[in-house]
Amino acid sequence: MHTELNDFLFSLLDIVGTFAFAISGAQAAKERELDLFGLFIISFLTACGGGIIRDICLGITPPVGISQWLYLALPAFASLVFLVFQSYISKLSYPVLLFDALGLSMFAVAGAQKSLFLGQNYGVAIVLGVLSAIGGGILRDILLGRVPVVFRKEVYGSAALIGSGIVVLFHYFDLNSTSGAWLAMITCFCIRYFSIKNKWNLPRI
Repeated sequence: MHTELNDFLFSLLDIVGTFAFAISGAQAAKERELDLFGLFIISFLTACGGGIIRDICLGITPPVGISQWLYLALPAFASLVFLVFQSYISKLSYPVLLFDALGLSMFAVAGAQKSLFLGQNYGVAIVLGVLSAIGGGILRDILLGRVPVVFRKEVYGSAALIGSGIVVLFHYFDLNSTSGAWLAMITCFCIRYFSIKNKWNLPRI
């Protein structure tokens, strides 16, 4: 029963995180005045791009992001929701950022766990955990012709790095993987949340 509850919560967080990333992609597409097709593509890549990069690196073809209908349907639904309620969503930038932080922490943990499950070493697990979390945002910003946000402001990629690192540490010391996943997600989320709230940034060159 406990395992089933954890599986349900992880699945729910995955859906919420994917939806939140898709909304942030749609918002960025609107700011660049893209058409409807462009808005959907940016929304989809923001939500699923990191997972697609991870799966390709792991030799999983076709990637889950395009082989499972849910990961195609969620960005489409998020794009529709954004188009209908964009005037309200623009006023909810802070809650959207919080959902984005949830997605970041969920994807960092999922990427690291999937890599370890497939027998990859700890370095690969950390790198692919981070890529799972930030890859979609990087693709979004590159396609929109701007320097990726993760490279120039806000504590973002480093939060994903710490979350992935916690997953790897629990695996290395053979501790409970479920507890490690929850601790990693909570830690990653808190770092991201407080960086938003307190406007923390890494030092710039």
